[in-house]
Parts: sequence; structure tokens; C-alpha cells
Amino acid sequence: MISLTSPVETRAHGWPAGAKLAALCVSTVLLFLSDDLWVQGGAFIAVMAGYLALGGMDFLRAGLRSLKILTMFLVIIAVWHAVTGTWVDGAVVALRLLAAVSLANLVTMTTRLTDMTDVVAKLTKPLAIIGLNPRLLELAIALVIRFTPVLIEKGTALNMAWRARSHRRPGWRVILPFVVLAIDESDHVAEALRARGGVIPQNTD
Repeated sequence: MISLTSPVETRAHGWPAGAKLAALCVSTVLLFLSDDLWVQGGAFIAVMAGYLALGGMDFLRAGLRSLKILTMFLVIIAVWHAVTGTWVDGAVVALRLLAAVSLANLVTMTTRLTDMTDVVAKLTKPLAIIGLNPRLLELAIALVIRFTPVLIEKGTALNMAWRARSHRRPGWRVILPFVVLAIDESDHVAEALRARGGVIPQNTD
């Protein structure tokens, strides 16, 4: 989610990151305070209307595409509530999920990563009083952004290599090689960080 980008420039790109994140938190809490089907449906429609108003059809399409990752969750919700005979409850949960994730995607698509890490830095600055390094959290966010597409690419290549050598599906057989690839990539990143002085001041006592 945090690696999503917008295909168009919108007015929301110029809004303060802190205000957008705070509004996201408040909106999500409000969504969970209501179990009314019409409220959840109205909220989802309102979010989609927000996409359209801010960036037009291209932005709305991008927002809808970003929801594809929820397909499996929505199927599970539908099956469970069909079995239990609680269709209304299932619809409420599904619409709440769609609205909440759409809002989160809207914020991340219109907010630069550096602006988000700046907000995180301000919020976690008091942790320095008890000896924790807030910069590590900023670095962790950036590393997730860096690692996710790389690991997806490597995992895809690993699956293709397996299929080229076997008619069976890869399944669990590629887990160990994938872990090795992830560790190898982590080692490269660690070496690069050490070459640049690291992230934690060394104790010279």
C-alpha cells in the first residue's frame, strides 16, 4: 500500500502529510463505530467520489485497481457469511474494508514518502529520551519500499526458473531458496549501510 503512486497530480498532493494522516486515523475510527449497512455503503461511495473529484477518471481507476489486493479477503468474507447466513453483517464488513483501504490508498497515493517519514520522525522524537533511535523507524519504512518490489521480482524469477525445470507447481519448494535470496539481499543492504557509516552511532569508549 505504501508504495502506491498516483498517475496524475491532484490537489491533495499539496496538503500537509500530517493532516492527511490524522484525517485518515479519525475517518477509520468513525467507520468502525458504525455497523449500519447504509453508512458503510455511503462512506465507500463518498471515498470513490473523492477520488473522482480530486483527480478525475484516471485517478479513480487507479484507486479501484489498488483494491484488487482485497479480492481474496472479500471472497473469504462472502463465503463465511453465506455459511452463517449473516449476509448483512458480511456486507458491512466488506464495505468497511473497502472504504478504509481506499482512504489509506488515497493518502499514500498523494503523499511523498519523505513527507510521511518526516511525520513519523516528529511523532517518534520523544522516544529518544528513553534511548531509542527514531531514525531506525524512518529507515525501516524506506527499506520496506525498497525491498518489496525487489523481492517480488526475485520471487517471480524463482517461480519461472522452477517451472522451466519441472511440471509440478512450485508451492512450498521455493520457500527456502526465496529466504536465501532475501537474506542475500539483506546482506548487500547492510554492507552498503556500513560503508556509509551505519545508522547507529558507534560507542568509542
